[in-house]
Amino acid sequence: MRAAISLGLLASLTAAGAADVIKLSARKPTAPLKRRSLQPTNVPLDDFFLNTDLQWYGNITVGTPPQELTVVFDTGSFTLEVASVQCGSACSNQKLKYDPSKSSTYVDGGQQTTLAFGTGVGVDPVVNNDYVLTVETGTDTVSVGGYTVENVDLYTIVDQTPKFNLDPFSGIQGLSPEAQGLFQGLVNQGLPSLFGMYLTAQSVGGAELTLGGIDTSKYSGSLTYTDLASSGGNWEASASSIAVNGQTSSNLNSNQVFIFDSGTSNIVLDPSLADDANALISPDIQPFSAEPGAYGIPCSKISSLPAVIDFTFTSQSGNAFNLTIPSSELNVGPFDSDNSTCQTLINSLSGTNIIGGSLLKHYYSVWDVGQQRLGFAANGH
Repeated sequence: MRAAISLGLLASLTAAGAADVIKLSARKPTAPLKRRSLQPTNVPLDDFFLNTDLQWYGNITVGTPPQELTVVFDTGSFTLEVASVQCGSACSNQKLKYDPSKSSTYVDGGQQTTLAFGTGVGVDPVVNNDYVLTVETGTDTVSVGGYTVENVDLYTIVDQTPKFNLDPFSGIQGLSPEAQGLFQGLVNQGLPSLFGMYLTAQSVGGAELTLGGIDTSKYSGSLTYTDLASSGGNWEASASSIAVNGQTSSNLNSNQVFIFDSGTSNIVLDPSLADDANALISPDIQPFSAEPGAYGIPCSKISSLPAVIDFTFTSQSGNAFNLTIPSSELNVGPFDSDNSTCQTLINSLSGTNIIGGSLLKHYYSVWDVGQQRLGFAANGH
């Protein structure tokens, strides 16, 4: 879940360059030199499903005695926000809420602020800043996967815009490439500074987050790693090309930096790239004026459309490899305001490129904070 900025233009079609599939040989994580005091731990994840797979969330506890809450484990943010009993009717759909007054270890931070998100719950684009949390600062004891960290910075949600009330989960736990808060506390206790994500379609189930390690039973073949594109606080990697059904354009066939965000449902591209990609799928896909940034097509035309989208990255060993979204992800479902028009998986936001759940659920992913790299292998289901 995140925010954005910029623009571009359409171009002529060319044949996409060939690239290896994900079976490339890759470097395995090296064995740690010193003994770790914490072993990897698996956290089961539930899939929030509304027309398409949206976000994956699991359990944590906050406070003393512990209060059970559910959070999206979000690689697109870095803080912990949880719905509190102070939120009232604005948080009516969040069944589990945190009550600071019932925790002996809670410390009030004394500040209130707002947090605006550039991508929200589900697949609707953010319009007129409609995903905003009002929060209060504090610290408390937080546990996840059987491990506990004291004095974790957190935000308690005291109000939220109506779009957020769709959530069944209590909040968001950020997992950025700069270890902070809960994850930093685990690393300080000796947990290896990486995590693996097995994000699956609801029909498959069994999704999990592995903190401090990699679950080798959840993928086939070898992991392929790519270096992070920058140290700017995002899980970013550079792609040399985007191809749709084996075709590209001069605009799509250029180096672009992509944010990998488990808290974003589908794909977000700069408008110039989104226009090109959607045109290669079908000329019938057009911007949906009622929701700026979304694209739609008559539902009667979408079921048979091929829409294989390949993103070409470079491995640490210098080889090209593709990460692919299959055609099955194209149809996000009818718009609420027009059930004859179906939303497509690509949204646009100026200056921003984000790869979300529609790709991540087809791969096992490794988020290596210590070595500043991302790893991918084909899901084992």
